[in-house]
Amino acid sequence: MLEFINVNPNSGDPIYKQLHEQVVRLIVGGQLSAGDELPSVRKIADHFAVNPMTVSRAIGQLVDQGWLERRRGQATKVAQKTVQQTDQQETLLFKAIDQLIQQAKQLDVPQAILSELIKKRWEL
Repeated sequence: MLEFINVNPNSGDPIYKQLHEQVVRLIVGGQLSAGDELPSVRKIADHFAVNPMTVSRAIGQLVDQGWLERRRGQATKVAQKTVQQTDQQETLLFKAIDQLIQQAKQLDVPQAILSELIKKRWEL
């Protein structure tokens, strides 16, 4: 799991938010499945050289939102798939699509050309 997450301390987003969003993407994208165990907070913190409280905050939010399950004395696991998680696929894509559209408009790229570019990249 950790190899799929990239934390950038120079990003404008706080590290806990980066961790949160990337774990959600891994779940929604199917790289993490229901029942998969996450490494411990300490192991994640050591891997990214961040404060364990930062990791704990991200994990806590994911648990509160139903993405993860945490039981005393057991590893934190990915929760069973919910309607929220299915809806989240669109939400995650909408953010990326909105950014792409904004960039295309700034570059004065017509919609037809943008669509063609997306089609070409999809077929790679």
